[in-house]
Amino acid sequence: MTTVFRFLGKLSVLFIVVSSSVFSQAARSSVSEHTLGNGLRVIVKEDHRAPVVVSMVWYKVGSLDEENGTTGISHVLEHMMFKGTKKVPEGEFSKIIAQAGGRDNAFTTQDFTAFFQLLQKSKLPLAMKLEADRMQNLNFSRDGFAKEIKVVMEERRWRTDDNPHALVQEQLLAAAFIANPYRRPVVGWMNDLAHMRAEDVEHWYRTWYAPNNATLIVVGDVKPGDVFTLAQRYFGSIKPKALPVRKPQQEPQQLGVRKVTVKAPAKLPYLMMTYHAPVLRDAEQDWEPYALEVLAGVLSGNESARLNRSLVRETQVASSAAANYDLTQRGPGLFYLEGVPSEDKTVADLQAAMRVELQKIIDDGVTNEELERVKAQVIANQVFQRDSVMAQAIEIGEWEMAGLSYKSLDVLVDKLKAVSAEQVQAVAKKYFNDDNLTVAVLDPQPIDHEKPAKEPAGLRHD
Repeated sequence: MTTVFRFLGKLSVLFIVVSSSVFSQAARSSVSEHTLGNGLRVIVKEDHRAPVVVSMVWYKVGSLDEENGTTGISHVLEHMMFKGTKKVPEGEFSKIIAQAGGRDNAFTTQDFTAFFQLLQKSKLPLAMKLEADRMQNLNFSRDGFAKEIKVVMEERRWRTDDNPHALVQEQLLAAAFIANPYRRPVVGWMNDLAHMRAEDVEHWYRTWYAPNNATLIVVGDVKPGDVFTLAQRYFGSIKPKALPVRKPQQEPQQLGVRKVTVKAPAKLPYLMMTYHAPVLRDAEQDWEPYALEVLAGVLSGNESARLNRSLVRETQVASSAAANYDLTQRGPGLFYLEGVPSEDKTVADLQAAMRVELQKIIDDGVTNEELERVKAQVIANQVFQRDSVMAQAIEIGEWEMAGLSYKSLDVLVDKLKAVSAEQVQAVAKKYFNDDNLTVAVLDPQPIDHEKPAKEPAGLRHD
């Protein structure tokens, strides 16, 4: 699976009032960590409600680390990690996990590549044994690569080239960033995929797939000491590597509105707008990212949010409208708005209406009622996230890969609850300006109904 955007729906629509101290206490008391001699970090979170466990290996390498000419290589390597080793032939990894009653998959983003297994707790040694094996002994046959690169190219065609909204998102990023690698698609440019070699991917593997560039996260019905012992048994003998130096890749200041028009077969036009915005770097001291997260909730997330209420229900200028912001990323951040105009409206009408809604917040701020609604949603989201061992593991992993500590999750809810109306208005004033804006528009073209949408064979799903 390739994840480019964690787009929409970050906040639950449920309203539950729970003391955030419950979450902080639970996070502190149930998470343990240990670092092996080869640099592999092991983070364990206990959850004894069911006899299951999720084991995840996170490699701190994604499209952010790629170069022109080899875009998409992190995602290609994710696919190749299922091509087998001497001990585990091609196609057997997932079969072994399935036969043990579990499921497995992987995903690549701009910031990382992660692999997981969800199993009955007694099968944790099996998951670790398999992951440790492919961390160091992956096969790179030319035939195997030739087959898999075709799957990836078909995935690109299916998920991006034949998906008009995905094309708009891709072009939006390519325009919003001119220096930072976030401008490149996670799946890669087609020309780079067409010219990629097995040797390129093997070099990427030998460079970045090392214990000192990985974090093992285990959440479930386990004891930390037992997990650390297993990690040492299976991963401890793997040698660390000298990792490349990651140079700063600061995005230059934008100097005016950037506009992109994408022509693609589609029924309706589509609009995306994005503003450069900061992300969390110091969970204790930063406040703007928390205010931006709350602002996204004010604008989007449920029937009562401003964009849906004003643009969809009241003025009916849009059939859908939403906002999104992610405060945890390795690279620079963006604040997104997106929507589809109603049939009798244009993209220009929708963009103007969105600008009016943003200006209202800049001029008049937000209400206490809106703040309380969003904060209740944040808490509800945390409640239900902690019902899933997978969600807990992903939350820890995303924070760690972004350069934050899982320990900082203790303050997340308290920081969001402390956001004031004045702070929300302040970040709107600071970042919602035209010199900071990139706009991408879908200009719908006639659809070829003779060309069926067909999912490529071999595509993996979460």
